[in-house]
Amino acid sequence: MIGPGDVQWMTAGNGIIHQEMPKGDSRDRMGGFQLWANLPASHKMMNPRYRDITSHQIPEVILDSGVRIKVICGKVGNQEGPVRDIIIDPQYLDVFVPDQSEFLHPIKKGHSVFAYVIDGQGFFFKEGIRNPLGDDTLVHNGGLVLFTDGDEVKVKTKDDSVRFLLISGKPIGEPVAWYGPIVMNTEEELRVAFEEYDNGTFLKHRK
Repeated sequence: MIGPGDVQWMTAGNGIIHQEMPKGDSRDRMGGFQLWANLPASHKMMNPRYRDITSHQIPEVILDSGVRIKVICGKVGNQEGPVRDIIIDPQYLDVFVPDQSEFLHPIKKGHSVFAYVIDGQGFFFKEGIRNPLGDDTLVHNGGLVLFTDGDEVKVKTKDDSVRFLLISGKPIGEPVAWYGPIVMNTEEELRVAFEEYDNGTFLKHRK
């Protein structure tokens, strides 16, 4: 069982079967996020990996402005997150920006970037937002921001603080064939994968 702020990191690779049995708190409440990253064709059949990461293993960067950044994957300054060796070079950050503050963060050119607000509200500036409304866009809890290509993310707050997940990664640019829990590049590869699952030969790497 994982606790608040803990992370489970899994690479499916050439076959992994797992079961998720999450449990809520004393009032049967639970919150969490799942982020799935596709593997390029050259790494689809790599060996699977699985790791539990507890909240105390996730470093937090605190800026002079009061902005707090939990680094789950990627680097902020000299701090590197515990989720590593992911093929698409992602960055996965949990960012808190206090009221009356500004957050600027560099982004690698050519990477896809989005932010998902999980508490409060903040202004995400139009230079990075697709189809913006006005000079900047106020995004509330539960709002998703998809950024266009650029080299910086800019967020401001006024009377409220904001907390959001900031996630980026290198686009693969390959076709996707997907059904259920299996993602391949072609329909034929997908058919073979399910055939192997039915025949009991799906798992290629066993310990």
